[in-house]
Formats: sequence, C-alpha cells, structure tokens
Amino acid sequence: MNYFHSTLKIKIFVSIIIILCLLVLYLVLFATRIDPQQQMAQKIFYYHVPSAWTAGLSYLFVAMFGLIYLLKKDEKWDYFSYASAEIGTLFCALVLITGPIWAKPIWGSAWSWEPRLTTVLIMFLIYIGYFLLRNFGDVNERMRRISAVIGILAFANVPIIYLSVKFWNQEAQLHPQPAMGSQPDDVYWTFILSLISFTLLLIYLFSYRVHVLRLKAKLFSDRYDL
Repeated sequence: MNYFHSTLKIKIFVSIIIILCLLVLYLVLFATRIDPQQQMAQKIFYYHVPSAWTAGLSYLFVAMFGLIYLLKKDEKWDYFSYASAEIGTLFCALVLITGPIWAKPIWGSAWSWEPRLTTVLIMFLIYIGYFLLRNFGDVNERMRRISAVIGILAFANVPIIYLSVKFWNQEAQLHPQPAMGSQPDDVYWTFILSLISFTLLLIYLFSYRVHVLRLKAKLFSDRYDL
C-alpha cells in the first residue's frame, strides 16, 4: 500500500486534488455570493451535487465493469466493479448527509419522502445489500456473477434519480429544478471546479481500492498455496 503512494505520478495527482479541494473550499466560503433566499445553506450545494454526480458515475462503472466481467470472466473486472461500488456508496452516503443539512433550514425538515430523496435512499440500501451479500458469502465465480447482475440492474435507478424532478409533478416534490446555465459566473465556475475535484477524487479512490483488492487477493492466494 505504501508503494502505491510512493510513485511520483500518484504524489502529483494527490497534490492536484488537495490543491483543487482547498481552492473550492476558499471559493465557496469567501468568493461566491450568498443566495438571498437560501442564505448560507446554499453553500452545501457545492458539495451535495458533486457527491451525487460522483455516486452516479461510480454506479455506472459498477454496471459497466460488471457487464465486462460477465462477458470475459476475468477477475480484474470484478475488482473494478466492486471498488466502484464501494466508492459510489461512500458518495451516496455523503448525498444523504448533505441533503438533510441543506433541507432543514430550507424545507423546515431534515427529511421528506419526496421522489428524489426516496430514490437515492433506495439506491443506497440496494448497495448495502450488495455488500452484505459479498461479505457474508464466499467470493467465488458464482458470487461474482450475482454481484455483476445486481450492479447492472441497480444502475437502472440512477436515471430515475436524475429524472425524478421531471417524472413527478411539482406538488409531489421539493427539489428545485436544475438551472445551472442561468447561474452567475462565480457560482457556475466554482461548481464546475468542485465537480472536477470530486471526479479526480473518484479516480484516485478507485485506483487505490483496486490496488488494495489485488493485494488482498494475492495474499489469500499465497496463503492457499502454502
């Protein structure tokens, strides 16, 4: 694991992520305007939405790598899919944490069973079940196939989450309609930088988790050979 972080390209990559994250934090706190309706609660938006973006992208990778595993039966694609599921669920948890923080002062309640929040929670619970299945059973070829199928089917919920503000009428939902194109430049570009930093963080976490999963597999293989 230390070897992973000792390479120059990883050190540079991590440094870029840290610099970007600090820059975004500075811009969010000191350079972006305060929304007259939402006040400081609006600042959560710069982390809530990128968390949702990163979770959705990770779950796309789960489905994509799972499909490739079903076709090729190569364990590396299972590692890729499982690592993506871990990262996606981490960011999905951040969505479920930051959402209520924003909602409490805006809606007057930290939680509402409105369509988007409910579908995000369903997605989170699906992947909790995915991990329970993986961790309480033998990870053999059959389990990998089942995991791949679950990952592919679960991804169907991602476009439902994204389009929920369009599927249900306004009376059934509390989430605002997306309108980034009409935002002032300071809001728009800070948001874009936050998206970039979260995406780079996803790439780093994915690379690290795949590295760890391969090491664990090698250790178990060596122990079995002994």
